[in-house]
Amino acid sequence: MADNEYHLPKEVCMMDGVTTERNRIVAHLKDGRLLKGYTHDFNPVKETFHMTSELDHDKGKIYEIACSDLKAIFFVKTLTGNVNYKEKKRFDEVDTSNLRGIKIKVEFNDGEVMCGISLGYSKNRKGFFIIPVDPQSNNERVYVIASSVRSVKLGSAAVAQ
Repeated sequence: MADNEYHLPKEVCMMDGVTTERNRIVAHLKDGRLLKGYTHDFNPVKETFHMTSELDHDKGKIYEIACSDLKAIFFVKTLTGNVNYKEKKRFDEVDTSNLRGIKIKVEFNDGEVMCGISLGYSKNRKGFFIIPVDPQSNNERVYVIASSVRSVKLGSAAVAQ
């Protein structure tokens, strides 16, 4: 992995003497539900992964999540976010001189729009990663499920309003 790729907030935990890394995630399901917690086994080529919930009503419960049920997985800095911060959503709102990768604008089936950078977008894959355009965003990266996307614009088309 290159130095500029996907530095995630991780927590180290011990399980039976083996050190594993957990990623903080918010899983957005296609039905509109949000699940917040940690995963240590998400892999884009697998059909399922596990998430330990951090929600008050089911804290500690382990879910097996099918990628086919997802809209996207948000790898986050914190599970609570910053309600007082207004995230920048467009390229013209930030300095893009340090961005590396292809500019991408995604419109989800539910109407949400996300702009960022992708290092490996392909319309032939089940999903792809986006690094959000706003470096101050709570989202470090987002894995987008291709079947949840209405349209994708790349390069200069992603920047055009």
